Amino acid sequence: MALMDTIQEDIKTAMRAGQAEKLTVQTLRMLKSHLLMLGKAKGADQEAPINDEKVIESVGKMVKQRRESIKQFTDASRPDLAEQEQLEIDILSRYLPKQLSDDDVLAIVKQAIAESGAESMKEMGKVMGIITPKVKGRADIGKISQLVKKSLA
Repeated sequence: MALMDTIQEDIKTAMRAGQAEKLTVQTLRMLKSHLLMLGKAKGADQEAPINDEKVIESVGKMVKQRRESIKQFTDASRPDLAEQEQLEIDILSRYLPKQLSDDDVLAIVKQAIAESGAESMKEMGKVMGIITPKVKGRADIGKISQLVKKSLA
């Protein structure tokens, strides 16, 4: 089943569950709305198909935005809002591929450095070019970038 179909079914299930799943329904409806807007071609009457890759990319961006919001809410002493953002991350994360462990990411970084022959920070772009397609949607690129910087320093 395509991710878009899964999201639609999850919305129906959450709506049937009633008040207890109110945040889930809101979050999933927001996700679906965002995806439908992406699928709508500029000025066209027909919607472009929304493939799983677009869904994963969009969900990844939404999760990243919420992580940044959590940091801001925590810094502003608003744990209630930070908690709500974390709940939304938990809901959205269901539609992401299994995330790589820290050990797996470290192994990929070391392999990419060896493969590219990079020895300094000037060659970081080559290393990231090798890593990015391998981990797309399965790891935080910001954390990977930090690991590469440490390894090349």
